[in-house]
Amino acid sequence: MGKEFDELRACIYHTEDDLRRFRQLVVNTVMATDIVDKELQALRKARWETAFADTPIHDARFTSDDRKATIVIEHLIQASDVAHTMQHWHVYRAWNQKFFMECYAAYRSGRADSDPSKNWYQGEIGFFDFYVIPLAKKLASCGVFGVSSDEYLSYAQSNRDEWVREGQSMVKDYLARYEGMNSEQ
Repeated sequence: MGKEFDELRACIYHTEDDLRRFRQLVVNTVMATDIVDKELQALRKARWETAFADTPIHDARFTSDDRKATIVIEHLIQASDVAHTMQHWHVYRAWNQKFFMECYAAYRSGRADSDPSKNWYQGEIGFFDFYVIPLAKKLASCGVFGVSSDEYLSYAQSNRDEWVREGQSMVKDYLARYEGMNSEQ
């Protein structure tokens, strides 16, 4: 660790225990973006339940506030990763299309095994039902966004409903746009 960061490190930690705690927080935060790994999801769920249990669970390594802060930070990172799903419909739609185009281009170029257009519609519904909306509810329950939590949850729910109504035709439109963009090259 270079000397040029001494002042920054002094702001972040003072002891080796503080350094280990900070390092673990950074690792957990980065790992929180892996939403595919079922084992990591189970660990996060258990940490959330421990942190927000009605009866505090005592662990000499952490205070209840430390545990809550850590798990809330992990969930904030997850929310930032999928923030488009909790914003206005036009924001969600634009980012959804960009991600679809990226995945479809990977498929067409041989970098992905499966055609995302086959499951994109149904996959988005599952993503809202089993990830986005529960995440928005957790963030609302811990109060991290204050009154804005209700807005994020409301957007997630209305985007899901709009996707159910419009998603199939949107996937067809995505495919047509992809073909149109690539036929010009």
